[in-house]
Amino acid sequence: MATATATTATDSAMKEPFTKYTEYLNNLNDKRERVVKASRDITMNSKKVIFQVHRMSKYNKVEVLEKAEKDLAAVTNQYVSRLVKELQGTDFWKLRRAYSPGIQEYVEAATFCSFCKSGTLLKLDEINNTLLPLSDPSLQPLQINILDYLLGVLNIHLQLADLTGELMRLAIGRISDGELEFAEKICSFARDIYRELTLVVPHMDDSSDMKTKMDVMLQSVMKIENACFGVHVRGSEYIPLLGSNDPNSFLVGIPDIEL
Repeated sequence: MATATATTATDSAMKEPFTKYTEYLNNLNDKRERVVKASRDITMNSKKVIFQVHRMSKYNKVEVLEKAEKDLAAVTNQYVSRLVKELQGTDFWKLRRAYSPGIQEYVEAATFCSFCKSGTLLKLDEINNTLLPLSDPSLQPLQINILDYLLGVLNIHLQLADLTGELMRLAIGRISDGELEFAEKICSFARDIYRELTLVVPHMDDSSDMKTKMDVMLQSVMKIENACFGVHVRGSEYIPLLGSNDPNSFLVGIPDIEL
């Protein structure tokens, strides 16, 4: 009888911590699902901001960028804020892979808008500072890490678009509008980003994704360079051939621009 009582007490003592672990894991899984949903909403609405910027021309630049900035602020206040509330404390380290795609797309939209407005790269600290008001000051705030920031600048693979890929499309579009000087500024900017990152990526611990994105970034930079070079060498009469598959086009192989 005493043995049975002792066994029951032991089982009860072991069951209590396992019950707590089960509850913790269930809550974490539920939170992960909510974070994934928030990340998808951020991705979808950040893409809309990027598409809005691509409507820019030399005739409507101010209006388009004002609308894009307003839309980006809405993404921050409606969708990123929801993610921040889910990840306050230390959960943003545990669940990074669940929200990383959305954050990368958000970084891309923010840096793209910033470049088109000021011609400079929006820094990681500047983006993170915009997130601080969304957090409870008593808890550790969600901060975008350096890898997600860089992948947002570089990423152009599968479902994600990147700053350099968007710059490539923007540059070709500006050449079509006769804004060669602006296209050359874009080319110089993209080239500078690539050169600086070639010094950083080899020293990153989690660099496999970055190395892949760097290869794709180089392709984007080369396409911008070829477009600008082609106009200089062969003249403005070749501008209508942009995006053409005509074998005589100096941009053969570059897909048509989708605006």
